[in-house]
Amino acid sequence: MKKVTDPEFRKYGRVLDLKIPDLLERLGKTPLTDEVVYVASEPSLEAAAEFDAVRDSAFGGIPIQIGYCNGKNDTLNAIEYHRCSEINIAYQGAVLIVGCQQDIEDDFTYDTGKMEMFEVPAGCAVELYATTLHYAPCSLVKDGFQVAIVLAKGTNEEAPKVTGALGEDRLLAARNKWLIAHEESGLGEGGAFVGLKGENLKTGIKF
Repeated sequence: MKKVTDPEFRKYGRVLDLKIPDLLERLGKTPLTDEVVYVASEPSLEAAAEFDAVRDSAFGGIPIQIGYCNGKNDTLNAIEYHRCSEINIAYQGAVLIVGCQQDIEDDFTYDTGKMEMFEVPAGCAVELYATTLHYAPCSLVKDGFQVAIVLAKGTNEEAPKVTGALGEDRLLAARNKWLIAHEESGLGEGGAFVGLKGENLKTGIKF
């Protein structure tokens, strides 16, 4: 497994030199359960002293939301992408499985064999570029992960109505969220587009 500080990560994103002690302290107080839970906008995180600095420096001043994705996980299950960067801030360390949107096939299938795994150290803030395929973080330590998720405001709210004129429309799972699921994930039963080919990747980390 590579690290986000390795050169191989540069095509997917970058490590941000953000000083965010208050945000990290607040992140550590968010609920951590065995199940993976995603909250798009968390008031306690958005009240952090560094909120304005993250918005202005990392997103150029556009409206943002700060939520979290917490839990225990070792499996890919799906990939998603947005029309904006996403910042992940790991409280106790996490693993990201990532790929490139440019490798999605014309029929919107994608081979998971093209993805790579990267370790995010505790306290590290990482920007994932808009073209970086990703999904829920995976556990690096046995207690699980607590990861702050920073996105353009409104992302992951209810999806707009689309005409289907673009083939990509079938992937639109929420506002500013395009998703491709693996058949083993069960997400197809809820209407998600199933198009991941190959292995449903696992980190292989044993606790």
